[in-house]
Order: sequence, then C-alpha cells, then structure tokens
Amino acid sequence: MVDNGGVLEMTREEFEELVAEALDRIPPELTRLMDNVAVFVEDEPPSDDPELLGLYEGTPLTDRGEWYAGVLPDRITVYRGPTLRMCESRDDVVAETEITVVHEVAHHFGIDDERLHALGYG
Repeated sequence: MVDNGGVLEMTREEFEELVAEALDRIPPELTRLMDNVAVFVEDEPPSDDPELLGLYEGTPLTDRGEWYAGVLPDRITVYRGPTLRMCESRDDVVAETEITVVHEVAHHFGIDDERLHALGYG
C-alpha cells in the first residue's frame, strides 16, 4: 500500500484479506448462525451512492419463515474504493473494514441501522 496523493492504494487481494480477517474476528457462536449468505468485495459501489462502504441484500434471519427455501444466498458486498478514499492509514482501513463487515453481518441478523449506530457500528 502506498500514499497516492491522499488516496491510499491497496490491491484487491490485500483488501479481500482484510475482509476475510474481519469475518474471522466475528465470534464463532455468531458465524455458526449465519445461513445462506455470501460475502463479496467490489471496487466501487453503485453510482447513485458513491460513498457506500458496504451493502446487505437479502432476507434477514429474523424475517425468514416457512416460505424461505430454495432462494439465492443473501449478499454482503464491501466496497474497496470508498473505504480507501476515506481512510488515512492502513490501520484506518483495517478498522473501517471491520466496522463495515460487522455492520452488514448485523443486517443479516435483522439488526437495523438505528440500533447499529447506537452500538457504534454506524
């Protein structure tokens, strides 16, 4: 990683490793409960939300009922570009990536943004 005029650079592979490490830090008793969810890294978010760091798409565990079968996995996406643009150091990237991963995993568990902000994962 190098400083490039105020914007940090980190390869996609390095960033994917940070996302994997953040997932590994989630307590095993919670990761065992995660069901039918996949995590992805993309370089940039949708153009209508260029500062978006992460996105959860799917049906939270708390909303799944008897009808929930044979559906595609929920999708958690972490965006590399906006994370690198907002951070000043590698340590900042590590911390922000962990917050983003926990935030999106929490959505999988049915925790809303208001509660996440109150818990410091805004």
